[in-house]
Order: sequence, then structure tokens, then C-alpha cells
Amino acid sequence: MARRLRYPDLVERGYFNNKTTLRNHINAGIFPPGKLTGPNQRSWDEDEDIKPWLDSRPVEAKPTPKSPGRPPKQSDE
Repeated sequence: MARRLRYPDLVERGYFNNKTTLRNHINAGIFPPGKLTGPNQRSWDEDEDIKPWLDSRPVEAKPTPKSPGRPPKQSDE
């Protein structure tokens, strides 16, 4: 049987650090909505919700874009 994770479990694992970000990700479709398991309580199935979400996340860090920097000074010649 898969484990149900609640908000404190998500924070403990480092997925989110505040409820506003979690809510924004759910509303944007980035994170699964989970299921209401009680009044004002939501939980996520570790195998059905969290694992597919983790598998869809990028594995490597985004490359740092190269800044063109300042253009060279024009001489008054």
C-alpha cells in the first residue's frame, strides 16, 4: 500500500517551503492536486501523484545564459 503524504511531508522532503507556492503550482497544473482527506486537509499518494511528478522534473540544472557584457568603448579617433 502506498503512503499518503501531507503538506508537512512535502516540506520535509524539500518539495515546497510554503503553502502559497504549493497552491500556485496546483492551480497552474505543475503539481498534482492530490485528494481531500478531511476538512482542510489534502494528501498525495506517493506512487500515483508524487513519483510521476518527480519523474517529469528536469534532471540537470538549466545552463547559465552567457551575458554579452558591456560593449567595448568606442575611441574618438
